[in-house]
This record gives sequence, C-alpha cells and structure tokens, in this order.
Amino acid sequence: MNVDRDLSQAVLSAAGEYPVVTLTGPRQSGKTTLVRGLFADRPYVLLEDPDHRRLATEDPRGFLSRYSDGVVLDEAQRAPELFSYLQGLVDDDPTPGRFILTGSQQFGLLSGVTQSLAGRAAMMVLLPFNLRELESGGWLPDRPEELLIQGLYPPVHDRGMSPSRWYGNYVQAYIERDVRQLVNVRDMNAFELFLRMCAGRCGQLLSLTGLANDCGITHNTARSWLSVLEASYVVRTLNPHYQNVSKRLMKSPKLYFLDPGLAAWLLGIRSADQLAVHPMRGPLFETWVFSELVKARCNRGDPPNLYFWRDRSGLEVDFLADLGMTLVPIEAKSGATFVSEWLQPLQRWTDLAGDSAGQAFVVFGGAEGGRPRGIDAVPWRGISRVLDAVAPC
Repeated sequence: MNVDRDLSQAVLSAAGEYPVVTLTGPRQSGKTTLVRGLFADRPYVLLEDPDHRRLATEDPRGFLSRYSDGVVLDEAQRAPELFSYLQGLVDDDPTPGRFILTGSQQFGLLSGVTQSLAGRAAMMVLLPFNLRELESGGWLPDRPEELLIQGLYPPVHDRGMSPSRWYGNYVQAYIERDVRQLVNVRDMNAFELFLRMCAGRCGQLLSLTGLANDCGITHNTARSWLSVLEASYVVRTLNPHYQNVSKRLMKSPKLYFLDPGLAAWLLGIRSADQLAVHPMRGPLFETWVFSELVKARCNRGDPPNLYFWRDRSGLEVDFLADLGMTLVPIEAKSGATFVSEWLQPLQRWTDLAGDSAGQAFVVFGGAEGGRPRGIDAVPWRGISRVLDAVAPC
C-alpha cells in the first residue's frame, strides 16, 4: 500500500522552481517510492547498479546525454563525477524539475550539490513515516509502547515485517554498507558498541569524552563516528537555546535517534510489555516526539529550528520550536496519567520568555487531553495539534 507522504507537496513545489531537486534521508525511509510515484514520467536509474554506475563514472557526458529531457538518479552520491556535468546542463537549460537526485548519505550527495549545483538545486529530506502517515495507512497501534517498539520505518508497517527481525537486518546492512563507505572503521564490533551506547543516551546531554571512555575509543574517534551517524540520519543532536551568548545556561547538546524503534532494538527491548516497565520508556517517548517535530518541519521544506532549555538548577524544557518572533515550548511525558508537576518547567520558562513565548504544550502517553493553567495537554494520538503550531502552513 502506498501512503501519500507529507513531503510530496514540498517536493513538487521545488520541482516547479529548481532544475535539480535532491532528496536525502535514511535508507528505507521511502525515497525511491516517493520520487518514482511523483515523477513516473521520468526514466529511473539506480546508481548502485554496477553497470549504470560504471557508465556514469567512466563517461558522465555520454551517460547524461541519454537523459536530456530529465531523469531520476537514485543513490546519486555513488557517481559524484556527474555533478559538475549536471551544472553545465542546467546552466544551458534551467527548465525546472529536469533532474531528481536521491541519496541516503549527506556527505556524498550534499557535498556534491553544494560544490557544483549551489543555487540550482532544492534540497529536501525524507524521514520515516510520521504518525499521520501511519494512521492513514491503517497501521496506528493502540498503545504508545507498541509504537515505540515498532518505530516508523515504512517496511515494518507496509510489508508487515517483524520489527525485531527488520531492525536487526537494518543495523547489519547499515554497518556493512554505509559505515564502510563513509569512514575507515577497523573494529566493527567497537562501532556497534558505540551505536548501542548512543541509544542508551537518548534524550540525555551528550558528553563525547564520557561516550568515548565507555566505548574504549578516543575522543576524536567518537566525534568522527557520531558525524557518520548524523550523516546517515540515524541520530541528531539538539542544541540549547539562548538569546545572549554571554548568558548561555548550557553548552552541551542533547542526543536523539530519529526513530524510536531503532533505538529500542539497540537497547535490547523487544516487546511493548517489556518497554512499559523499562527505565528507557520515557527517553524513547521523548525521542518519538522529537522525531515528529523534526519531520513536521522537514516535510514543509523548512529547517527544524528546534532547541531545548535548561537552567542552572536543572529545570528543563524538552523542546523549543523557534518560529522567528515566537518560541513554542513543548514537554514530552510518557505517563498515561497527567501530572500537574509537568507544568512547572513550562511555566517557569514562559515567565522568563515574556512576549516571545508561544502556546505551551505537554505531549503525554494518555488518551484524554485538557488545558490546565493555559497549557495544552495533548494525548499522543493528538500530536498533530502540536505539529500544526510548530510547522504552520
């Protein structure tokens, strides 16, 4: 079953303005399905195919001459020689939407676009399903714990695959393919340990030194490996928000995975019942909320513009969405029963922010919402109300 992806309109809009549209995102997020559906009239070439890749790298001019009217080039970072030739073609004929490029690695694809196609290409990001897309496919589970275990990668849902089996294969394929292409990792077991240690730090302040020590690697290696995970859309760091550099309250970023199911698998959590009593239930729920916020912005073609806030006493607001004139504060709580203490950091931050404070939200694991003390308490199924506030049309 094909689900209408929320990013579709932004991709079509970009294709009406730019001669090149680039679409990145993690492997198995649905990039190929999306572009082949939106641009069904274009030839499609997968550059991971050895024959296509050899022709594209050995004779890029001849390769592109076959597709003068346009083409979809999947995994375009596999043939970086094409980018400079594409520049000449679109300069001669800047017809919008001629070339659609996809890729699952930021380093290869976006560096080529930045160097050769700056100003000529729109850059979009497709992440796994969001909750609305999951619901439209008829796959929304009854409990948030089930959602966190299943994650939101399309194959788990539209192919009905076992989450445990699929994520196990995904990690193995990811390590074997992407990591070896991006960085020289001599000890793959050490890298997999690093990946699992990152999962155990979801929603926590990131100390690269501490992470490196726990994994038995150097600080520089930890930094390099983290950049690989970010480039492959596995993790993302969240920076603290501050309005005056001299008054910054927190220097360290927080670490999140972009899919809770992957993080749960790496932590050895295999069932919703196991997760319900697991100490990582809260951080994984927070990870899911973070991923929904990031997707809401990316699906509009906008940068995420997300931050967190924490004062010296440890009082913290999980997320701040920066909309320019206003900041929308959001708390994520996995509990099914609303607790009034959840409001304290939001009220404290709202008092400090003054006129720049937007409507405050608490997303929680229950079924019934409300509006206590002017703060919008939103059950997990109703998160679209928050997303509409942070990514307005």
